[in-house]
Amino acid sequence: MSETIIFVFLAVISVGIFLCLLRLLKGPTAPDRAVAVDTITTTVVALLVFLGFVFKRYVYLDVALVYSLLSFVGLVAIARFLERGI
Repeated sequence: MSETIIFVFLAVISVGIFLCLLRLLKGPTAPDRAVAVDTITTTVVALLVFLGFVFKRYVYLDVALVYSLLSFVGLVAIARFLERGI
């Protein structure tokens, strides 16, 4: 894979994470912040899959799978809290 393509992918992913961090810090409501956290975790999972492909280390795919499952459970807990207040 070309070095330029790798750099472009990493730059796009980094910009996406940065924009989500801005929404996380600036978000006017708690649901906005929850969506920003979910978007960041999804982007990090994509980054882990991409790194696993680039470095040919497939353990990153396992880490991405576990991370996505844990983030889903965490987001469901946050959504339940925001909806009903546990």
